[in-house]
Amino acid sequence: MSSSITAEQSAWFGETFGRLVSNVEQAIVGKRHVIELAFATLLTRGHLLLEDVPGTGKTALARAISRTVRGTSSRIQFTPDLLPGDITGISIYDQKRGEFSFHEGPVFANIVLADEINRASPKTQSALLEVMEEQQVTVDGVTHRMPSPFMVIATQNPVEQAGTYRLPEAQLDRFLVKMSLGYPDAASTRRILEGQAVGTEAIAELILPQAVGEMIALARLVTIEPAIVDYITRLVEATRDAAQTRLGASVRGAIALANISRTWAIAHGRPYVIPDDVKAMAVPVLAHRLILDPEAEFDGVTPESVIGQILLDTAPPTQGAVA
Repeated sequence: MSSSITAEQSAWFGETFGRLVSNVEQAIVGKRHVIELAFATLLTRGHLLLEDVPGTGKTALARAISRTVRGTSSRIQFTPDLLPGDITGISIYDQKRGEFSFHEGPVFANIVLADEINRASPKTQSALLEVMEEQQVTVDGVTHRMPSPFMVIATQNPVEQAGTYRLPEAQLDRFLVKMSLGYPDAASTRRILEGQAVGTEAIAELILPQAVGEMIALARLVTIEPAIVDYITRLVEATRDAAQTRLGASVRGAIALANISRTWAIAHGRPYVIPDDVKAMAVPVLAHRLILDPEAEFDGVTPESVIGQILLDTAPPTQGAVA
């Protein structure tokens, strides 16, 4: 299996990835897999949707990641009266200079926490999602680029739905990964109460944003064999053919699964993708892109269970086909 990535580069990426995750885990105790998914999303140039109850550490996660990569972070509290300009920034007339000047909004940061995104109007939601897709803001004909790296961590409260605007499927599709932090287990809770969890301000600044850019570029070079591409294609098509779904995963979903599988592979020291990488990423990448049949939903079927069954029913390529 040929690859343009050397063994030394794979080892460096895997070691650095592990250090980044361990650094953030000091503040977000007992959630290593979630932190790994968050960094994999960042290094795939994607965005993360957290559906969780309050008080599980969403803000701390965003701040810890931004501090680890020596970046900037911002937090936007979404409310019904929030306007698009409150996110992207606005042009203000400067009387002394006799011209308009652009004042950047809070979206101009490396890690942006969009708290309770479903509380804002669809127009305001769309303003943020446009920035996520284009990684730039255009105001009065002038384009302003986002800093690099750039990731939006958006949150939704799954319990309190009064006064919220549900994210349409086309907007959910813009998020590379959707997951939940969840409550820590008993052992982790004890560690937190005993003061073993450090504050985000005490998190070490490990690498520069330029090094993150190098990792992003390296992940794109990971080899993905035709047999793995065929496997991803069959998985995505199965989501469309499943009896429990009204709408399956999109082509964007298939591309997202392939890209983050590359990142997951090199994060574990391999310059090539194996079926287990695809399996590990399938639920967080594809589940939120499905629309279930109402009858299936009424019977208690979840998108996660549909993907899980598809993984069981879809045969992965053999080792020889991937080698």
